[in-house]
Amino acid sequence: MTEQRFDPSHADGRWQRAWDEARCFEADSDSNRPKSYVLEMFPYPSGRIHIGHVRNYTMGDVLARYKRMTGHEVLHPMGWDAFGMPAENAAMEQGVHPAGWTYQNIATMKAQLRRLGFALDWSREIATCDPEYYGHEQALFIDMYEGGLVYRRQSAVNWDPVDQTVLANEQVVDGRGWRSGAVVEKRQLNQWFLKITDFAQDLLDGLGTLEHWPEKVRLMQENWIGKSQGLQFRFDLTNGDTLDVYTTRPDTIFGASFVAVAPDHPLAEAVAQTNCDAAKFIEKCRAGGTTAAELETAEKLGFDTGIGAVHPFDPNKRLPVYIANFVLMDYGTGAIMAVPGHDQRDFEFATKYELPIIRVVAASAAEADAPLTEAEAGEGVLVHSGFIDGMTVPDAKRAVIERAESGGWGQGKTVWRLRDWGVSRQRYWGTPIPFIHCADCGVVPVPKDQLPVTLPEDVDFSIPGNPLVRHPTWKHVSCPKCGGAAERETDTLDTFVNSSWYFLRFASQPADQPFNRDEVAKWLPVDQYIGGIEHAILHLLYARFWTRALKHIGKIDVAEPFASLFTQGMVTHETYERKNPENGQPIYFGPAEIERGTEGAVLKADGAPVTVGRVIKMSKSKKNVVDPDDMVERYGADAVRWFMLSDSPPERDLPWSESGIEGCGRFVQRLWRLFGQYDAAATGEDKALQRKQHQTIAAAGEDIESLAFNKAVARIYEFTSAVEKAPASATRSEGIATLMLLASPMMPHLTEEAWHNAGFDGLVSEASWPPVDEALLVEDEVTVAVQVKGKLRDTLTVAKGLPNPELEALALASEKVQRALDGAQVRKVIVVPDRLVNIVA
Repeated sequence: MTEQRFDPSHADGRWQRAWDEARCFEADSDSNRPKSYVLEMFPYPSGRIHIGHVRNYTMGDVLARYKRMTGHEVLHPMGWDAFGMPAENAAMEQGVHPAGWTYQNIATMKAQLRRLGFALDWSREIATCDPEYYGHEQALFIDMYEGGLVYRRQSAVNWDPVDQTVLANEQVVDGRGWRSGAVVEKRQLNQWFLKITDFAQDLLDGLGTLEHWPEKVRLMQENWIGKSQGLQFRFDLTNGDTLDVYTTRPDTIFGASFVAVAPDHPLAEAVAQTNCDAAKFIEKCRAGGTTAAELETAEKLGFDTGIGAVHPFDPNKRLPVYIANFVLMDYGTGAIMAVPGHDQRDFEFATKYELPIIRVVAASAAEADAPLTEAEAGEGVLVHSGFIDGMTVPDAKRAVIERAESGGWGQGKTVWRLRDWGVSRQRYWGTPIPFIHCADCGVVPVPKDQLPVTLPEDVDFSIPGNPLVRHPTWKHVSCPKCGGAAERETDTLDTFVNSSWYFLRFASQPADQPFNRDEVAKWLPVDQYIGGIEHAILHLLYARFWTRALKHIGKIDVAEPFASLFTQGMVTHETYERKNPENGQPIYFGPAEIERGTEGAVLKADGAPVTVGRVIKMSKSKKNVVDPDDMVERYGADAVRWFMLSDSPPERDLPWSESGIEGCGRFVQRLWRLFGQYDAAATGEDKALQRKQHQTIAAAGEDIESLAFNKAVARIYEFTSAVEKAPASATRSEGIATLMLLASPMMPHLTEEAWHNAGFDGLVSEASWPPVDEALLVEDEVTVAVQVKGKLRDTLTVAKGLPNPELEALALASEKVQRALDGAQVRKVIVVPDRLVNIVA
């Protein structure tokens, strides 16, 4: 090679164009080769990709390139999860249209991804905001409606009276809208729902088949689905009414010291009608957090209704009935039997309101009166519990349920935490729900030949609320059934719907239907899905439901969408900040603004010091982000890709460091120099190097298959050193060519340039993974340690299985051993075959 240094500024673009011209990465569904579907979770087009994206997509890219080299037909597509609130926020704040903002961001991010050399099939690119995509989604939604999986009912929502929109629970902060700051109201609105609860048991059972999913993710989904078996029973109340409660711990019924209902329970609302204090308390609860997670950590608050509940096993015992902020209306019956001794929420509540805390489960009968400093939820035997005293917890549960059922005041019941999926959103930038409301005919689906129902472009975001509601013409249509005046549905679909089936559209893209069933069957399930742990529950659960629902209505044959799931770690960086002298709040600075020295960091603009904060996830709000374009400009795409794969195991966080990326840049140049030493005319054999070569091929392939990319990188480093040290030979040149192939999934531009300069035919991206000679994987030589008086004095490289007498003789003949003995008499020699010779003198 004539060039002294590898120049990525020229090579990267040259080989990216060559791949495009050769259409290297376009998948052929009709190919006879074994298929491999590799997919990373597609990004939201927020403006620019960040280093976290680069790590995610580099992992998938290495696997996709490797699979292609091992003879697979690979589908590795890319698209855009393009609907969502950020585009509407931009429209309101910047006066731009959501579509223009979104497509501009897509163009920017696509250029960034292309610059990194990812082996993506861009011919299958989709954007969920494209009418072609969401028109098919509307058709599927209608199919599910006709299949009995979609319905509409009233539901309580968080309503922002200023922005005139429904807020998700996480958008309510201290009882106020996250953006407007307005006090959030609870309202009842007609909402669309998908019947995910019809599949609760199947979704739970299916987790047991996902052996290639992280255990943590499966457990998170299991808990979210939340199957619990217990007792639903009826309390007689002192006001003459009855109250249904549900408990998963009927064995603890003798430990109940109060009853609690949710703030929106009918009993609570009835009390509030005649009690102003109760009404005020309920309003206070509604202003607080509404998610189970928020209620778990919030202070436990209650209001005594003055009503008593009669204990079913003790007619003389009255339990006070409270309205409590930690009880959820949508779980069980919205009312609980509270047992402070064995439930921590109840314990905190009882402590605050000085209610009895009774132990009814103990490790043994002898510990029946052991004090409780916190709730104990474990197993044991029942104490202070009448007829179930001395029973184990499972036996006591069964006994109480039997008594309740025989007495006619209760029934054993299975309850699910999972609720039907509410998919209505009162927003513009989403998939229009394809239904029409007619005064005479009711709710009518849009005829499929009128799909897609597209969003109007002439919308005004200067006024709060959903522009679709106030649009002068868009919602006014004729009823498809009777032809009378009617109105379109103005809600749009939750954006999680868009991402619940996109992997199907990647696999098959006919114009006249969402996908072709037979073509989907060729690719699904996705062989390897890669994404962040933050999507462990909602996205992944909804996608699992969506495939089941489509199978249920006869659209596809697969139930589980993702055969294998990998959740990668984040890329982290330290933060830089100063305190704002006016309000004490931190002012953050980006890495490019900082000069880092041995004694700390200073701001380049003024030379004054800044505080170096913790190493945390890269975040735009903390400004501790690194722009991939800057790194590619300075070091080239391959150095950036190599850094993403080095050092940290891929499931762990990767701390970004300037020295680390610089080191990767140096290794690129080191490989380039070594590749330049390839000599097709070289002669001679090097058996040791040949053995190392085949061991590396085998091990690196296994590492990539198991996504242990850092281990594959380490093996390439090791083999590089071995080749560099080896004398010139045909084996060494073969090793250099092998290195080009092994490194090509990680460093495709460098290896393409080297492959071309070495005179090989075609593209390295279309070459095969080097074959492994299994015979060379078995070592025929071993290294034996030689100790004198317990200290290592020499090592010997000998034939494997060398007899003990010969091994002893070689050890005693060693000059280093003789010097260590210094004439002392050898009293004993201990030989461990193939490992150790220990000489005792």
